[in-house]
Amino acid sequence: MPKGEGKMIAQNKKANHDYFIEETYEAGIVLQGTEIKAIRGGRVNLKESYARIHNGEVFLYGMHISPYEQGNRYNHEPLRTRKLLLHNKQIAKLIGDTKEVGYSLVPLKLYLKNGFAKVLIGLGKGKKNYDKRETLKKKEANRNIERALRERQKM
Repeated sequence: MPKGEGKMIAQNKKANHDYFIEETYEAGIVLQGTEIKAIRGGRVNLKESYARIHNGEVFLYGMHISPYEQGNRYNHEPLRTRKLLLHNKQIAKLIGDTKEVGYSLVPLKLYLKNGFAKVLIGLGKGKKNYDKRETLKKKEANRNIERALRERQKM
């Protein structure tokens, strides 16, 4: 299965609006307790999350996994820092890439693949406001073209 495919649980739509995504990496995620049950239930939010490299390991900050309803006192903490699982070569490449000014690691998707939770992280360069406006104009123009083509085919 190619990366980014599987049963999608959550998607960070704001990431493509705020960043130019240059490369993507599929990473496993270290979970504990009832987190996987909450993920399977779709109770995840990636909006304000980001990834950082610390001591040669990649960590995901700010991902909110809601507590599992049927969980008891062993339920997990919703906003805890979670470790991502990547190969050493990938981590070394990411260390070099993120040292450049303006680059950061952004989680794009959370999905289940063969029963395991995976996170698609992207190496992104921040967009300026004029870049965001330009992107919106291009999307609007493409929508208008598609609409005109559909109307023309109906005739």
